[in-house]
Amino acid sequence: MNFLQEGTVSTSSRPNSMRNKIINRVSEVCNEGQRAYWVCTLIEDSEELEAQAAEELYEDISREIPKINVGLVHGKLNKKIKDSVIDSFRKGDIQLLVCTTVIEVGVDVPEATLMIIENPERLGLSQLHQLRGRVGRKENSQSHCLLLHGENLSESAKERIKAMEETNDGFKIAEKDLELRGSGDIYGLRQSGMMNLKIANPIRDSELLEEAQVRAIEIAKNNKKLAYSLVDRWIGTKLDYSDS
Repeated sequence: MNFLQEGTVSTSSRPNSMRNKIINRVSEVCNEGQRAYWVCTLIEDSEELEAQAAEELYEDISREIPKINVGLVHGKLNKKIKDSVIDSFRKGDIQLLVCTTVIEVGVDVPEATLMIIENPERLGLSQLHQLRGRVGRKENSQSHCLLLHGENLSESAKERIKAMEETNDGFKIAEKDLELRGSGDIYGLRQSGMMNLKIANPIRDSELLEEAQVRAIEIAKNNKKLAYSLVDRWIGTKLDYSDS
């Protein structure tokens, strides 16, 4: 398998059943003088469990490829140890960094050209894109992100993986993420999930919604009685929110 395709960062996916082949390829990449990340993800939002899973993965991979210097970073490590490991990775003393999602921001190692994200179906699209940003940071370099996924993917997970394979454009990723997660309630506390819109789609119908907003403001200015009734309906108050 050739992970290093043309382009700054290319992305592909493989099932977990190919794990051993992936490990062998990672070993080859590291032996060629390149560096790689292997990101461990967990369903439970627990730093303790995430650290435990990362440690087990670190031990497994270290046994599989004993000639490669493997490092470990997770959220339970103190900052001094974590910084020391990342510095060794940056210098090349560590060739493969097993890590959790703590590396998605603030880690800059231009020589890292390969990222394996294990069980990407557990993460949202924006977080996957953020993680992918750790590779391809060196000018004119060819880097690759491999999504090592489970066998039984939900339709939403398939859509997220497909989006990662098709584009590196952050704006398009954000649009797709909004489409898949929903934008939540505009006036409420829910930050994700589909909006209570019967017909409109905020992405597909953005221009139409902008026009509707302009018309709504005009109507509210010219018909205060109607504006009051709408404010009372949606917010539940008799205060005057229209322009004088």
